Amino acid sequence: MELQTESGILREVREILKPYWSMAVAKMSDLRNVIGIPSSLEEEAQIAFVQANRKHEVVVKLLSTLLGLGLTFGITYYGIHFLMKAMDPTRHERVNAIKRAESLLRKIGVANVQLTDYELCIASNLVDPLTIVADWKDIGGMQHTIQDIQDSLILPFKHRNLFFNSTLVQPPKGVLLYGPPGCGKTMIAKATAKATGARFINLQVSSLFDKWYGESQKHAEAVFSLARKLQPTIIFIDEIDSFLRSRNAQDHETTAMVKTQFMSLWDGLLTDPHCQIMIMGATNRPADLDAAILRRLPVMFHIKLPTRDERVSIMKIILQNEQVDESVDISRLAARTEGFTGSDLRELCRSAAICRVNDYLRNELSSLPDCQRSDDSPDLRPITMGDFDSALRKWSEGDRLRVKPVLELLNNVDVD
Repeated sequence: MELQTESGILREVREILKPYWSMAVAKMSDLRNVIGIPSSLEEEAQIAFVQANRKHEVVVKLLSTLLGLGLTFGITYYGIHFLMKAMDPTRHERVNAIKRAESLLRKIGVANVQLTDYELCIASNLVDPLTIVADWKDIGGMQHTIQDIQDSLILPFKHRNLFFNSTLVQPPKGVLLYGPPGCGKTMIAKATAKATGARFINLQVSSLFDKWYGESQKHAEAVFSLARKLQPTIIFIDEIDSFLRSRNAQDHETTAMVKTQFMSLWDGLLTDPHCQIMIMGATNRPADLDAAILRRLPVMFHIKLPTRDERVSIMKIILQNEQVDESVDISRLAARTEGFTGSDLRELCRSAAICRVNDYLRNELSSLPDCQRSDDSPDLRPITMGDFDSALRKWSEGDRLRVKPVLELLNNVDVD
């Protein structure tokens, strides 16, 4: 009886403690999950699988994020790059200039010389020596000027070994040719380059300036760095007054900076006795040049209007390969062309040569039927004195009266 009573009491106690036991078991399970204590191998495997899935998800998200950022940055970069190319108005010209420069460098035999893009843009201004046809024999008159150029410019270039130990007889770093337009300044510069065997850079001022800030100064620097790599070099600037005129407060910031950069680099040539680079400028307005530029142009040659004897020499050179009638008196023509420049005389001879073509078209060709006309070279008559008389009549007195005072003024300009 007592045993049954005890058993009943135990059952009652178990029933009373059962909810509390279940709560304790649940708490212990939660505690194991929190502190990571597996209750069995199955739970361990399940936990490892969940952790692996979480790591895989993190790696996938990270890779997708990085890939998205890379694609975004790539598309943005190439999109902006494409827009900059499309909006740059000088890109096409710059690419063509680089291609032209590479072709010129191959022609003049420049190899194994590393050039930057800026130097290649400037190299497009190089003149192929095979295309320089100007020679001293093609220049009529100016014998004293030509002799001075040969003595002071060409001799130190061609016979450098004779002057290597002297700093006084080095070729000048700056030369100015000034005088009326059409008197042969550019031809003298090309003949000088051909006689010295130097590379000739016919610098176009427009190739120095760029729309982007700071690029113009880099182009100016490239002029001198390219000349150093290709020396001996002659840098020729035609109408130099349009670029290096007197500085004033109204100058644009970019123009002022390029001028300053150009003069600073020019000073570097003056301080290097072994540098074979010469800058030649030509102008018909020498008074407009900046005083600092004139200081850097110590050698000046005044190219004046041709005299009567020089006009005779010039016309003989122009007509040497033409059929000229014996009636043509070049001395008389020279006397009638007072105040003419070399280019004026060439235009006069061209106009006279066209007169015979016009006569052929009026007289010979119009009298032949279409079936008898030939595309072969016609047999034109020689140039006569009458052709020159007609050409001089076309050169109206009114136009000469308007031009002559200006030429005389420029012819009398002197630079202190």
